[in-house]
This record gives sequence, structure tokens and C-alpha cells, in this order.
Amino acid sequence: MPKEFNLEQKDRIIEMAWEDRTPFEAIEFQFNINESEVIALMRIELKPSSFRLWRKRVNSGISQKHLMKRNPEIERFKCSRQRTISHNKISKR
Repeated sequence: MPKEFNLEQKDRIIEMAWEDRTPFEAIEFQFNINESEVIALMRIELKPSSFRLWRKRVNSGISQKHLMKRNPEIERFKCSRQRTISHNKISKR
């Protein structure tokens, strides 16, 4: 992995990668790493079985990790209830 991230950044990248509706472009926008670098990070940080499950899900029709597969009506990277993209805090109701 050419880029170094602290523990909090790695956790956030992994969290964003697991989310079905967060595209790789959003991860690249925030952390300046492309899809192949995200895959490499996931391969290093996850257990082999977890990595295989994640790759299977990303490559299935369920995931919208690629903007081409994404519904064109979705125009944002984050949930409308999300305060800040860096810590994924949802306001208390």
C-alpha cells in the first residue's frame, strides 16, 4: 500500500467501502485513493473470508459502488441526515 493512513482514516475507508451506497468515487474524493488502492487496503486489513464476502458483494448487482451502476437520481455521496462525512455522525432526534 503506497499511501499511509492513521487508524481512524483506515477505519473510515473500510466503513465507506462496506457501505453499499458509498461509491468508490466518494472514497477517492475524500482520501485520494482509487478503487484498486481501496481493494488493496481491504485485502490487507480484512480477514480472507471477510474480504471474499466483500468482493462478492461489490461485484454483485446489489452494490452500487460504481457510479455507472448507481441510480441516476442519487446525486450525493452522503446521507441527508449525516452531519459530517469524516465521522459519519447522525444527528440525534
